[in-house]
Amino acid sequence: MSFAAPLLSRLRFMRHLLPALLAAAFSAAAPAQVAGLNVLASGAPGDEVATPQVRAQLLAYAPQGVPVGAEAAEAANAARRPVWLGLRLEHQPHWHTYWKNPGDSGLPTKLEWTLPPGVRAGEIQWPLPQRLPLGPLVNYGYEGTVLLPVPLTITPEFEPGPAAEAMEVRLHASWLVCKQECIPQEGDFAIRLPLRGSSALNGAAFEQALGRLPADLPSGGQTATLSSDGQRLQMRISGLPASVQGQPLQWFPETGDIVAAAVSPAREGAALTPATWSQKWEGDVWTASLPVADTRLESPAALPLLLAAADGQSWRAHAEVQGQWPAVQPPDGVSPQMAAALQEGAAASALSPAPSPAGAAAVPASVFFFALLGALLGGMVLNLMPCVFPVLAIKVIGFARHGDNLRAQRAGGLAYTAGVVLSFVLLGGLMLALRAAGAQLGWGFQLQSPLVIALLAALFAVLGLNLAGVFEFGQFLPSRVASLQAENPVIDSFLSGVLAVAVASPCTAPFMGASLGLAIGLPAAQALAIFAALGLGMALPYLAASWLPALARCLPRPGAWMEVFKKFMAFPMFATATWLLWVLGQQSGINGAAALLMILVALAMLLWALGLQGRARIGLAAFAAAALIGLLAGIGPNVTHLEESAAATGNAASAGSRWQPWSDAAVQAALSEGHPVFIDYTAAWCVTCQYNKKTTLASQQVLDAFDAAGVRTFRADWTRRDPVISAHLQSLGRSGVPTYVLQAKGRAPQVFSEVIGVDEILAGLKALEAAP
Repeated sequence: MSFAAPLLSRLRFMRHLLPALLAAAFSAAAPAQVAGLNVLASGAPGDEVATPQVRAQLLAYAPQGVPVGAEAAEAANAARRPVWLGLRLEHQPHWHTYWKNPGDSGLPTKLEWTLPPGVRAGEIQWPLPQRLPLGPLVNYGYEGTVLLPVPLTITPEFEPGPAAEAMEVRLHASWLVCKQECIPQEGDFAIRLPLRGSSALNGAAFEQALGRLPADLPSGGQTATLSSDGQRLQMRISGLPASVQGQPLQWFPETGDIVAAAVSPAREGAALTPATWSQKWEGDVWTASLPVADTRLESPAALPLLLAAADGQSWRAHAEVQGQWPAVQPPDGVSPQMAAALQEGAAASALSPAPSPAGAAAVPASVFFFALLGALLGGMVLNLMPCVFPVLAIKVIGFARHGDNLRAQRAGGLAYTAGVVLSFVLLGGLMLALRAAGAQLGWGFQLQSPLVIALLAALFAVLGLNLAGVFEFGQFLPSRVASLQAENPVIDSFLSGVLAVAVASPCTAPFMGASLGLAIGLPAAQALAIFAALGLGMALPYLAASWLPALARCLPRPGAWMEVFKKFMAFPMFATATWLLWVLGQQSGINGAAALLMILVALAMLLWALGLQGRARIGLAAFAAAALIGLLAGIGPNVTHLEESAAATGNAASAGSRWQPWSDAAVQAALSEGHPVFIDYTAAWCVTCQYNKKTTLASQQVLDAFDAAGVRTFRADWTRRDPVISAHLQSLGRSGVPTYVLQAKGRAPQVFSEVIGVDEILAGLKALEAAP
């Protein structure tokens, strides 16, 4: 197996997991949706585990008992002496788990068995799934109740002993359960199968599940022929029963990332597109034209596919792939052409000095007023961003802790506002100073540094551990520091404002882009005033709540709920740390992300040990500290190492796909050929970018309009610091992402809003056509 295979599997894992994490992050902003958010903490293993979303139960089926010794040798024919185990999942309404190929997002249920020597567990016999559309995505999974049966092989080496009466089986199961939000859960199970008795209580459930498994079609006569461009598969499946011939069938690819999941049947007579598929019968042969996924990471010689009829019958085909697969391109890599273009652009940028904000001219008072207003509104919108929510939740706990103490609330509100405004002003001042020195930066530049990302991930992990009750800061802080913290809660409010800005600044919200872009070109005083207005807008809701008694009375009163809510808020903290870990992986690669994760584990152990009492504290704390120091010295450099082959965001598409890697040379070449261009300036750490990418920019209406107008589409990845992209953003009057630009030869670029809509793009295309 190629050394790249583990890396590709990890890339695929991250692609599937990312939508689930983003969904959980967005759901955190809606209190009505997060009441059930919990990762299962199981106690002593039993045969059942229940969560608010799923009831999981380990079942067994051995109607003739468990064969032992000579009986096991005679029972080589499993049909004569079947032994089955299975995990039954009962989902609450509208919740679902995933099939072996989860589709566009999600993760399959995983079963890890602990069995006696001589007993082996087979693969899950996956029942036929159902299609589960979720916005622009399509997943494959199960709702209601599903049983995942697993066959056991009892070999003659199984020797339980003469006095043994039962065989003990243990299972660790993990699953991802989703509705609008996604919750990873797990559980430990244990069951005893009698050796000399029958385990047939659950026979009906197993017989029903096994009877509904897809039947294997006869081998031969099943092909998948690649089109000349490698973008479609022409399926020909024979051997299906005469009773279903002529009927439309559903299809489910067992291998992920080969056939596109989010596609719909093409209208009769309409041309096929990357988002449509077609099927028809040619006599007794079912044929279909299926689009190849643009995220393909493998080139299989055969394609396993499930086909299902309307009456529930299903069959498993194993189609041999005919034709030559196009070469697999790294999904997020940088092509040599793009690297050369970036180097040329960087060299050209180095020859021309960056404009200095200090020498910029002031704008008219009316323009400056609207810039301040836009910054104020943009700061308020920042409170709705999912990456900011965990910090603001801590602020709510602080307000509630003050109860009826209006004076303390007001002091906390002012301190929080001071922390937010001062942090924005300092960030703005740092940007202006660096730009004056010739450095090309932009808003959110701090998350282009792996070190800053690692420190933020560690901070959120520590906060999560504290909220979860693993340790308390006062347990190992010096008494003078602990008393200072208790006597000066204003400091806590100030620091929470600083933390909120550190996390919020990359989440460029509506109204922010134009104001920040303008600020970069203003004199220092006016520029800093805009940054201060942005901070004031972000802090304004909490400042108002702390000073207005009517709003303060709406806050919940102190009580036992605070301790529950405090521990609950640990999970958004961990989710934020996970997001930051993913962002780090885009810059430092899988080795950097794994190194940071190991360091965080050692850090968590050290914090836990420091909170212990007695002699164990010294020994365990010393061991944990030594482990942490050793990891920092040994693998710490991997965290800050920029790996050239690391995935950026999934936006630098492979050659031949719709979205091409951005370079100024490629854009100019397209314009010179008479093609309009649409440029998506994006980054992995920009949540708004990822949302727009999955919604508006994936809309078939938008893609069809691009095709009709002959538009070439490019993605400029700003996950890492890139002076060429920074310079282009500055020339557009923007300082951060997302930024969307439509441009044609000889015409001024059209810059769209950050949260871009379908109608806005269509209007821009119409304006382009109407222009002389």
